[in-house]
This record gives sequence, C-alpha cells and structure tokens, in this order.
Amino acid sequence: MQVRAEQVRAKTTRRFLLEAAARLFDERGYVGTSISDISAQSGRTSGAIYFHYASKENLALAIVEEHFASWPELIGRYRTAEFPALERLVALSFDVARAFRDDVVIRAGARLWAERTAIDATLPRPFVGWLETVTGLLEEARAEGALAERIAPDVAAHGLVCAFFGLHTVSDALEGRRQIEEGLADLWLLLLTALQPECDARALIARACAQGERVRGAARAQARAQAPDQGRERRRPGARQPRKTTRNKLLTGHLDIDHRTRN
Repeated sequence: MQVRAEQVRAKTTRRFLLEAAARLFDERGYVGTSISDISAQSGRTSGAIYFHYASKENLALAIVEEHFASWPELIGRYRTAEFPALERLVALSFDVARAFRDDVVIRAGARLWAERTAIDATLPRPFVGWLETVTGLLEEARAEGALAERIAPDVAAHGLVCAFFGLHTVSDALEGRRQIEEGLADLWLLLLTALQPECDARALIARACAQGERVRGAARAQARAQAPDQGRERRRPGARQPRKTTRNKLLTGHLDIDHRTRN
C-alpha cells in the first residue's frame, strides 16, 4: 500500500514538473529556459527536477512525447463516431485547434519540436499520423459519395495537413491563436467547396461543430464514470480557458465569417 502511494506521488510530481517546464518552454523556448528557471517556476529544487528528469533534454523529450501521445485517443473518438466522414474531419480539426490554443503541454511540445535542432535528443516524427488519419477519413467520405470524383484522398490529405498546420503557425505568430477557430472556419469554407460537389460549407461546418460537442460530451461523461471520486474535470495548470462564444456561434451556424472585425 505504501509503495503504491509513493508511486502515485512520484507520478504526480513528474506531471507537475512537466507542466511547469512546459509553461516556460512555451513562453521562452528551449534555449531561453534553464533548469534553474524551471526550479523557480515550480518551487522545487534543481536536485528534485534531476531526480525525475535526468537532463533538460530529457524533460523536453518528455513534453514532446506527451504532445504526440495526446492525439490517438482524440482521433479514435472521431474515427468511430457515427456521422459523415467529412463532418468528422471538420469536427476533429476544431478539437485539435482548441487543444493547441488551450493546452500548454500541446503548445510547448509544438514549439520544442520546431526548435528540435537545439535539443540533443531524438524526437518523434510529426505529421505522419495526421496524414494517415486525414487520408482515412477522406477515403470514407469517398465511399459515402461525399467527395468530388477528381479528388485523390492521399493527395488531398497532404494539402489539408499543410494548410491546417500552416494556419496554426500564422495564427500563433499574429495573435497567439486567439482567433484560431475563426481562421479555421474561413479555411474550411475554402476547402470544402473543392472537396465536395455542391457543398453548403457553412451548414456542414455548423453540423460538424454540433456533432463535435456531442463527442466531447460523451468523452467527459466517460471520464467522470471512470473516475467518479475526482469530481469536476480538472484543467491542466497553465491551460487557457476555452472561448465559448465562438464555439456557440459555430454550433448555431451564426459565426459571422464575412463581416467580423479582426484584431
């Protein structure tokens, strides 16, 4: 029993340190963050940090690995959901966008990977899983008769992944991803008209966001059922509060894409 309690404490401490480091890596980058900085941020000694993570490289690698480990469960929800494939793809993209905006570990993992040449560690390869996921959903859309005949799913998937992560790069640089959902809606208005013949892109986006809310609700209910003693869902330290206004407008199809004012 005592061993189990110690294991839980060690896991909790490792997570706490990981998130403290992620906040600094997200703000300052890899080179601009030291173990001493992480010590000051976390309130733990450098020795305590080195006990759990052998080096700064090891800590950075753990954050990048956590970033990549966040996606399979999320992808699985949408691969198995029972609504049209194109709508699942759109809904998944909005959930991923929110994760990049609201989750400090996701953001830090992305920044660390971008700074990979400064890190003396072998990092996971990016984008391969996304290419496979998007290709699979587009192939399902083709089978449903929802994809234009001229569209090759694997070629289109490559373009979609490039466009999606390019949007994130620009949004992060210009406004810290605060308007990422609006930008993503704009992008899908452009892309859907090419992917689907005679597409009402606005209506499809609205349906996808409504379905996405149901998928998230089911995931929250499942998490509560598996851990009833934990009460309300806890948000990671350093995570940004989600912006509900945009989501609600997307759900009702009332997002004013053409006439909103950008900062």
